[in-house]
Amino acid sequence: MKAVSPIRRLGVLLVVAALSCATSAQAVRELVGPGMVRFHASEAARDDELPSLALIKPLEAVGRADQDFPVDVVFGQSGDRWTASIAIDQGTSLYGTGEVAGPLRRNGRITECWNTDAYGYQDDTPSLYTSQPWVLAVRADGTAFGVLADTTYRCEIDLRNGIVFRAQGPAQPVIVIERPSPQEVVQTLGTLTGTIALPPKWAIGYHQCRYSYDPDERVREIAREFRQRDIPADVIWMDIDYMDGYRCFTFDPVDFPDPRGLNEWLAGQGFHNVWMIDPGIKREPGYFVYDQGTERDVWVKTSGGTTYAGEVWPGMCVFPDFTNADVRAWWAGLYHDFMANGISGVWNDMNEPAVFNTPTKTMPEDNYHRADAQFGGPATHARFHNVYGMLMVQATRQGVMEANPDKRPFVLSRANYLGGHRYAATWTGDNSANWYHIDVSIPMTLNLGLSGQPFCGPDIGGFAGNGDADMFARWIGFGALLPFSRGHTAKGNIDKEPWAFGPEVEATARRALERRYRLIPYIYTLFAQAASTGMPIARPTFFADPADPALRSEDDSFLLGADLLVVAQLQPARDRVVIMPGPIDGVAWRPFDFESFDGGRDSKDSDQPALFIRPGSIIPTGPVMEFVDEKPLDPLTLIVCLDAHGRASGTLYEDAGDGWGYLRGEYLKTTYEALRSGDELLVRIAHEEGHFPRPDRAVTVRLLMHDGRELLAHGRDGQEVRIALP
Repeated sequence: MKAVSPIRRLGVLLVVAALSCATSAQAVRELVGPGMVRFHASEAARDDELPSLALIKPLEAVGRADQDFPVDVVFGQSGDRWTASIAIDQGTSLYGTGEVAGPLRRNGRITECWNTDAYGYQDDTPSLYTSQPWVLAVRADGTAFGVLADTTYRCEIDLRNGIVFRAQGPAQPVIVIERPSPQEVVQTLGTLTGTIALPPKWAIGYHQCRYSYDPDERVREIAREFRQRDIPADVIWMDIDYMDGYRCFTFDPVDFPDPRGLNEWLAGQGFHNVWMIDPGIKREPGYFVYDQGTERDVWVKTSGGTTYAGEVWPGMCVFPDFTNADVRAWWAGLYHDFMANGISGVWNDMNEPAVFNTPTKTMPEDNYHRADAQFGGPATHARFHNVYGMLMVQATRQGVMEANPDKRPFVLSRANYLGGHRYAATWTGDNSANWYHIDVSIPMTLNLGLSGQPFCGPDIGGFAGNGDADMFARWIGFGALLPFSRGHTAKGNIDKEPWAFGPEVEATARRALERRYRLIPYIYTLFAQAASTGMPIARPTFFADPADPALRSEDDSFLLGADLLVVAQLQPARDRVVIMPGPIDGVAWRPFDFESFDGGRDSKDSDQPALFIRPGSIIPTGPVMEFVDEKPLDPLTLIVCLDAHGRASGTLYEDAGDGWGYLRGEYLKTTYEALRSGDELLVRIAHEEGHFPRPDRAVTVRLLMHDGRELLAHGRDGQEVRIALP
């Protein structure tokens, strides 16, 4: 991006300010909560506002906004699109915009919200698989605001000069959240659009997938290899080749004759399973899904009123109209018999929706949806394209829950919309096995988290193309610590299981995944926090100090929660210096690893990211496991880094790992504290809540000293542990 001169920047701000003066009288500014203003283009636009699909409930105006609200929105027209423009101060950094390739900091970039099958996308690909018309702006002083353009239509986000939304359809409201910090903006977004539901614990383990493990004996072979090689993993995935002729909700009678038996065998090895379901239903009389849907008249229509058909994997397909409640209920019902085969989770793919035989690779925008009144009633696909995948996974989640009411559902979706994190996790789509896609894995995950979707991550190893051993080793080193951790690749590529590149890379992968499983107690606690507050699990490094300009563009590192910094080198040349957060009251973030703590293992694996702990924090960790519930969390190891005052604290969240008991208080949330008193450190429980019984277990305390040494102490959970200090 070319630099913008101060004179030109000032000119842009003056133009926007002048436009504001000219049009602000027409705009409607409504206070909808503390520090939150909803802007409408006009009184007429407010009266004609469409129902929001992003918000969990309508926002009620509580009065007119003060004229001194620090952010203003100027509405206008650009061709066939309405525009909303927001001026920004010099030194403001922009983030979010959902699933986007490229760097973390989005200044100077244009993104289009239009769900797109973007196989092998590149840095200049304008639109990907999900749409989040949302921008997080962080000012030079660390204060922040967020801007949500509440439209489902095609929408461009232009961040070259300030913030500009250009959207088709009727002008919709723009909501601005003003807060003292970016963390508070993101949390407020969670109150507006909802938070993720706490997933089953197995879903935060490592996942192994490819297109496709076929036949079922190959699935068993992969599972046996993981266990025989002592490489942790929780989930094996079934891509479309398990189906009978790519017909959804069927199983190939030759290659997958007994899916229930396969899933029972996997469970016996400690594995859960995820199976793919697409929206394209083969147009074939005699196929039960097609016959049921045709009888109920559930399919999306053309502008002429006939059933729309487009080509996908099975050939010519029809598509459920998920904008209609009766259709969603029918779709949900299809999962009853499907899940009865012992299926753990569901993967909804191709749901932009992808269509092969059209120039746009999706269905025509003038197709017709018979939408519910709650969505604004019937309209064209232009209005509902960006929410088609979201409404699909809403119906899928409903069906999975009805089939297994005592279990937490896990659904992964390729396409989604702002607010769709309530129903499904996502990943960064069909990436490629090259260094560019390694480089953008972290910022893509971070910007999704800043856009309300914390449960996400890339295809480790790359979906398109082969790559090589060096790429895979680097990718799994840091990918094992992202919220959604899954290895995946496409048909025709080389094998990319952790052992596929030889013993050295296998050892790197094992160490990386052992790190993840050591950290599962901490990561699961972060998932519980995300479900409660909307905070991302993986967070940008600048969250450590939002006012530090040096951290604003740092995306070779990331925070897990607030207390653990993961510093990765994402390129083969290791000459880039990652910018670290500054000391806190004179105390630097302290490095640690698990390998030297275990003893005997080589901790100098250059493909493992460096780990640092924030001064004043306690991170709960556990033993290595081959799957998350293989054995109890015993011993519990507390990694302690004291602050300048000789104190530290940290939280551990525990529950049954599945089911809904935690909603009835059947959980245990423990806050541990460490207090220095003279020549002794006292580690104890400061607070606990919930009715889940405290396990009878050993506790190990690892105290990280300023000179690189560690002090160890042992005790029992619930009792004080004391460490003599030098």
